[in-house]
Amino acid sequence: MELVPAIARWLHFMAGIMWVGLLYYFNFVQVPALKAAAADGTAAGITKHVAPRALLYFRWSAVVTWLAGAALLGSSFVGAFTLSKGLVGIGVGAWLGTIMLVNVWVLIWPNQQKILGMKPATDDEKNKARRIALLASRTNLLLSIPLLFFMAGGWSHRAIFFGM
Repeated sequence: MELVPAIARWLHFMAGIMWVGLLYYFNFVQVPALKAAAADGTAAGITKHVAPRALLYFRWSAVVTWLAGAALLGSSFVGAFTLSKGLVGIGVGAWLGTIMLVNVWVLIWPNQQKILGMKPATDDEKNKARRIALLASRTNLLLSIPLLFFMAGGWSHRAIFFGM
């Protein structure tokens, strides 16, 4: 059925844009803006209204991207993750996306909950959480560059991603 791969392709593409776009927003816009906002006492609006909503879309777009990518791989799923011949490029992209997904759900999100006061935490725990979340987010930022390269051209994959 050609409809399922087409839907998975566009879900993967659109959710990936949202996920990576929010990743870049956090790293290039929100983190520096929060420093300035904290200095003048205006950070509460960002941490109360913007950050939780952005993190909601960030973490769920990560899941949708990964699931749609897995659907696109179909019967090549195991071969991609074992870096089988002919699937190394897409397999590297799949591994990068998986590492990034784990970072979102295991490191970034639980620590952001402490930082934003959604979970109780002492000041020391919040400071540690800030460091962990920042490092995980910066790691994902760096991994996104090769991820996009492999996603866009790592399979002889024009057929999978562009229908050619």
